[in-house]
Order: sequence, then C-alpha cells, then structure tokens
Amino acid sequence: QLQLVESGGGLVQPGGSLRLSCTTAASTLDDYVIAWFRQAPGKEREGVSCITGNGASSYVADSVKDRFTISRDNAKNTVYLQMYGLKPEDTASYYCAASVLGFCSDDVVNYGFWGQGTQVTVSS
Repeated sequence: QLQLVESGGGLVQPGGSLRLSCTTAASTLDDYVIAWFRQAPGKEREGVSCITGNGASSYVADSVKDRFTISRDNAKNTVYLQMYGLKPEDTASYYCAASVLGFCSDDVVNYGFWGQGTQVTVSS
C-alpha cells in the first residue's frame, strides 16, 4: 500500500508563494504518475497538475498555468508543486495522488493512492 504524505501548505498573502511536497517513506515513486488535486469547501476536487514517472510529460491546469509548476526528484522520492502569485481563489486543501496507469489524467478515478492533504490559505 503506497502511503503519500503532503507538506508545505500554510497561510500566505495574495501574491505570495508556496512549495508543496509529496513523498512516501516506504516505497518509491518512480513507477507512479503523480498528480496534485485541490478541493475548496463546497466544490468538487479538481486536477491541478500531473507528472509522469520519469518526468518526461507533465501538465498544468489552465486555471493555474504560468503560476504553478510541477517537478519531481526521484532520488529524493519527492514530487513538488511550486506555486507563485497565489490568489484567494487558490485557497483549498491540496492532495497528491498516485496512478499506475502511466499517463497523466485529471480524473480522480484514475488514482488509487491519495495523501491526507495539506491546507493552503491565501488571505491578507
């Protein structure tokens, strides 16, 4: 059972930056597609970004393009979501998820492993 742990969330002012991390201690992430989703209160979980196991392919949702970037360091068993220019509408719980399907997807049904989430709050 793959256990994912997110970190890096917090309270930040509009325009600020945060870097989220997703890691696992008991296994390796090399074989997994890793995605970041977010869910705000009263809203559905939405895909934010995704990266394949070797990092060769990735995508970022249009809503955050030019502000968020995804990367992975397989040597550190970690996937990162770097967020710049944060806006109040980015406030949500952010989850990392892993898929064995080999391709990026923003559909939650394609991900069999989920972390517990980390809260990002953008407010002045």
